[in-house]
Amino acid sequence: MFKKILIANRGEIARRIIRTCDRLGIETVAIYSEADENSLHVREATEAYCVGKPPVAQSYLNIDEIIEIAKKTGAEAVHPGYGLLSENAQFVRACEDVDLVFIGPSADVMSKMGDKLEARKTMKGAGVPVVEGIDAAIQDAEEAVKIAGEIGYPIMLKASAGGGGIGMQLIHSEEEMASAFEGNQKRAQSFFGEGTMYMERFVADAHHIEVQLIVDEHGNAVALFDRECSIQRRNQKVVEEAPSPFISSETREKMLVASEQAAKHIGYTNAGTIEYLVDADENFYFLEMNTRLQVEHPVTEEITGLDLVEAQLRIANGERLSFTRSNVEKKGHAIEVRIYAENPKTFFPSPGTITNFVLPEGRGVRNEVGVESGSVVTPFYDPMIGKLITWGSTRDEAIERLERALREYVIEGIETNIPMIVDVITHEQFKKGQTTTKFVDEYYL
Repeated sequence: MFKKILIANRGEIARRIIRTCDRLGIETVAIYSEADENSLHVREATEAYCVGKPPVAQSYLNIDEIIEIAKKTGAEAVHPGYGLLSENAQFVRACEDVDLVFIGPSADVMSKMGDKLEARKTMKGAGVPVVEGIDAAIQDAEEAVKIAGEIGYPIMLKASAGGGGIGMQLIHSEEEMASAFEGNQKRAQSFFGEGTMYMERFVADAHHIEVQLIVDEHGNAVALFDRECSIQRRNQKVVEEAPSPFISSETREKMLVASEQAAKHIGYTNAGTIEYLVDADENFYFLEMNTRLQVEHPVTEEITGLDLVEAQLRIANGERLSFTRSNVEKKGHAIEVRIYAENPKTFFPSPGTITNFVLPEGRGVRNEVGVESGSVVTPFYDPMIGKLITWGSTRDEAIERLERALREYVIEGIETNIPMIVDVITHEQFKKGQTTTKFVDEYYL
């Protein structure tokens, strides 16, 4: 096993990785920006180094400086966490150039799956269902109108390099397509340096369900069940649970098998997630692949008893998986909510100093946070300050524990989205397990 790794991330995910490394006897190297000098992950790592000024481009995205720190500290591997450089193929290649093990998939696979249009074509080749659409780039608005007319409205216009809903729009008519195409193309070009656009038929009343994959370097691929992620605001997940309360055991098995086959087809290794849209009749369609550990991985850990970070480390160290899907027992139900420093109605960030911070405790309650009393939530980074996870022997028990824990959470000095989350999880539609991706717009807003 590795003796020392560098964690190219911050906040709660950096702390999460440190916790597993401490248990395995692995030393950790933390990096931090000037704004994060007093952060918890800095104090908890074996050693820590400043990587630059607060803006991410000058710190957490500074590949050259991060590689230099890894070299001078003698780190053998780099764990990217999620976000930031976790899906940056250039960073993977930079690690390989200096014989640093990147704890994740290869740069080639990451590049292929990071291009949504290329990923769509690859998944079709692997036999995974995809939504009716096109497999080539659209050149201009005129061509977009023509193709959309052939497929039929409503249509999802998408940026191939997109993420977080940027460059993506639901289009209902020819007039709307004509005016929307160029704007979304420019937006994608601005954010991602790539303006390639394509389109797919809109899946109405869809559930957003994903499958957690763990794949070693010896050809063993294990799908660790599914997670429901349908409750979203601005195309960003807010509530996640495992397993999905919507799909049948037959549909679940089909999704798990398809995901394992896809991982082998593309030569994937380490942790990854395949995301699907599932319609009212439980037909499932490939949406995208995340080539990293997901924010919501704790709910899978809670129902399987596995440590996914440990699995990542062992795979990167060349070890074979010690389990198969048949000998991983799925127990109970787990739900995760993301706690954001934001206005609960407008979703605008709420930076400031946290004057009082008290976490809920109790049976079946797990906290993953990156802050404490006195921490400053800056405008430089994502406003998620932590995650609350509850487990129960049944879904109803997990919901009951979650509601109690949310009401016991104390965060003062900033606004948070906790009131919104309480409204969501106490809603009749959520308790029935009938929430689709339209839930926040239809029932909350």
